[in-house]
Amino acid sequence: MTFACVALTAYFAYHIRYGRHGLEARAQLTERSALVDFEIKGLESVRTKLRHDVALLSPEIPNADIVEETARDMLGYVRSDDKIIVAQ
Repeated sequence: MTFACVALTAYFAYHIRYGRHGLEARAQLTERSALVDFEIKGLESVRTKLRHDVALLSPEIPNADIVEETARDMLGYVRSDDKIIVAQ
């Protein structure tokens, strides 16, 4: 009888620590949660930028400054009277 109690206690203690829902699994899930939260924050910043870009594509007549800003940013265009400073 005593051996059975010790064996059951050891069994449950092992599974509390290393089981599928044990402390080790919880620690791994907590670590994974932190990584996913970091990834979500990065994706939210990308989403904000994309929402801004979509707002610029509204069906009304585009603002000339917005078109110029987009062309400069995406295509690397500059005007002839711009002064370019190369940083090293």
